[in-house]
Amino acid sequence: MLLSDIAKQARVSPATVSRAINQPEIVAPASLERIRAVMRALDYQPPPLSRRRGPKSRRPATLEIGLWCVGSRVNHEEFQWFQNQVSELQERGPLSRVNLRTIFSPTPKICPQVLTDGKLDGVIIQGMPPAPEVMALIPNLPKVWFMTRRSRAFPGDYVEPDNEENGAIAANHLADRGHRTVAVLASTPDYSATIRRINAFVEQAKVRGLETHTILGEENPDIGFLTVAPPGREIEQLVSDLVTLDPRPTGLYLPSDHFAGAFFRTLRSAGQRVDRDYDVILGNYNPQIYCNLEHQPAAVDIHLATLIRRVLEQITWRIDNPTCPGRVGVAVSPSLRLPPTPTPTPVTETPDALAVAPATV
Repeated sequence: MLLSDIAKQARVSPATVSRAINQPEIVAPASLERIRAVMRALDYQPPPLSRRRGPKSRRPATLEIGLWCVGSRVNHEEFQWFQNQVSELQERGPLSRVNLRTIFSPTPKICPQVLTDGKLDGVIIQGMPPAPEVMALIPNLPKVWFMTRRSRAFPGDYVEPDNEENGAIAANHLADRGHRTVAVLASTPDYSATIRRINAFVEQAKVRGLETHTILGEENPDIGFLTVAPPGREIEQLVSDLVTLDPRPTGLYLPSDHFAGAFFRTLRSAGQRVDRDYDVILGNYNPQIYCNLEHQPAAVDIHLATLIRRVLEQITWRIDNPTCPGRVGVAVSPSLRLPPTPTPTPVTETPDALAVAPATV
């Protein structure tokens, strides 16, 4: 396999392919992604480091990266999914090896000591925006915001799902299925990703000529993560507001999936069924949640594995380019995930059906 073959498919020069193999930290993230995608598709494995020509990366073999969960009141096990995804990505390779350490701070005003003791090469931040006085303590620590930017004033790079595409995909899906009256329901209306998905859904539904209702739960700015389940009374109010609408919506969009199970159960208690009375689409696809739902609807897949890979690549690039000016933003496009096709029930033939018809004389 020649580097020129990879370069042609990745739309870069052979020299850029060589740098992507030997010095990936100096290659633009977009070009590096295309090159690595081509390498994976062609099953190309670079030769051992000792046999490569040209300059080599001076990056340490292992980077000490912190995953800082700001405003978290949950235990460590709740965030094992990130480490699991990292392990799977490293097995697939190529991916820079990282030693990932999960860090929690219960409020945005607390700065964990590990961020200031000089033992981390960089930090990935998720959750609530750290207080300005906390950020002032770590001005030179390379940082990347993961998932949703809580503040446009955040000084670091960011990697997040494209939430505007998410809402538009949901609106188009329901419109394409013939619904004329739709509703968007959310239990966390002040969460920034939810806000952006709702606004995009309403805007695209208007473009498609749909009558749209917005049904929102209680605002709670102190909640930092969507793993916190909303109270039962809030779900009951969402269902009550929905079933009393006239005309009642037939298509529903839930921008987040963390309350879908409770919503479906409460809806059933109110005499409604999501598999009969409504056509639902979720704004997220989490297999652990989705596979346990009593009804599995369409969903918008935000591609969590891709997001994690991109944030690791971005923090690695930022560590090696700490003085590069400006913010680098990466938005990962979601895609529509249709519900599974029901397996047809085998038809058992009766003895009469198996009988041979009499011959015609």
